[in-house]
Amino acid sequence: MSAEPLERSGQLKRWRQQASEKAKALQEELVGFSEKLHAHPELGWQEHQAAEWTAQLLEQHGFTVERGYLGFPTAIRAVYGSGVRRIGLMAEYDALPGLGHACGHNIISAMSCGAAIALAEVADDAGLQVELYGTPAEEGGGGKIELLKRGAFQGLDLALMAHPAPVDSAEANPYAVAHHHVEYRGRAAHAAAYPEQGVNANDAFIVAQVALGLMRQQLPAGTRVHGIQTNGGQAPNAIPGKTEGRWYVRAQNLVELEKLETRVERCFEAGAIATGCELEMTPESEPYSEFRTDLRALAIYQRHAQALGRRFDAPAEQATMNRASTDMGNVSQMVPAIHPYIGLGCYPVSNHQPEFAAQCVGQTANQAIHDGSIALALTSLDYLIAEADFPAVQGPQA
Repeated sequence: MSAEPLERSGQLKRWRQQASEKAKALQEELVGFSEKLHAHPELGWQEHQAAEWTAQLLEQHGFTVERGYLGFPTAIRAVYGSGVRRIGLMAEYDALPGLGHACGHNIISAMSCGAAIALAEVADDAGLQVELYGTPAEEGGGGKIELLKRGAFQGLDLALMAHPAPVDSAEANPYAVAHHHVEYRGRAAHAAAYPEQGVNANDAFIVAQVALGLMRQQLPAGTRVHGIQTNGGQAPNAIPGKTEGRWYVRAQNLVELEKLETRVERCFEAGAIATGCELEMTPESEPYSEFRTDLRALAIYQRHAQALGRRFDAPAEQATMNRASTDMGNVSQMVPAIHPYIGLGCYPVSNHQPEFAAQCVGQTANQAIHDGSIALALTSLDYLIAEADFPAVQGPQA
């Protein structure tokens, strides 16, 4: 049956209503699930409880769940329905070191699970296959990239998720990013008695950071270079024989990222040359890509979000969470995808701050779960079933 007769018969309208009512009925369960994740944060590739709780929630609502999906212990794939149209909802559940759920991945999981269960309510009648992916290690580990390499997400008609932020922002425009572990190896020595025997690995890091700081003056707009030293030595009277750090390089796209990485690597090489240390730079994951947004799907999402009371008129300087890098960008290069941001109304508190972790439970977080679940479910229905109703839609204003 074509989309136009469906609209006339009211069938699509009924499916929308059924999905919305199901999402609303789930609210208490979804909030409890989100709060449980928030109270038990787990780092990337270690989200054993989170993955199991997500699997259990979906099984309770009739999904068939594959644990340890594609060989990754904390990845899952849950499926409901056998229709020809395939929706893929992404659940992220890793936390940040020392900050817990300061990026709101507990809310992401709750929204995506809510949307998946709501769509399952109409999947058989609407000819859908609803797929929920539990994707580990978004915070620097590139979990979705590793899943892609083993064949995940292939053939999806639409992949989608929504991400908490200080304010609502429709279109993702993330930097491409590379993550590196940096290690200098020198030679330890007593700093007072035998300093001439030392090869100072901490000095190598200092030289590199000075070089990076000077380089920033010549960096093109839309790039970022930042990181931390995780090990600078053990005692002030011992010349450090080993230092370590984690460094991120960001650019507008993968092509520009590759050029910038070469310059950054030379700065770290300068530290090694100046001090006589050995340098080892190891990628922590494959690079995260820029995002390719499906503008028609995003326009549909924005319309449903606005109908729920969401607003997309925040000043541009408050909506910059949409520049945050994500491994969902790599998924978007393979299948149609969207990654809108759902606001918690807490600006200037923002992601990756302790205060934002506190915002990811409570009234505004619960409202985000409610609105996100419904908007993602209705976007999926309209995108796949009512395609003819939205021809040549231009992208929304973020």
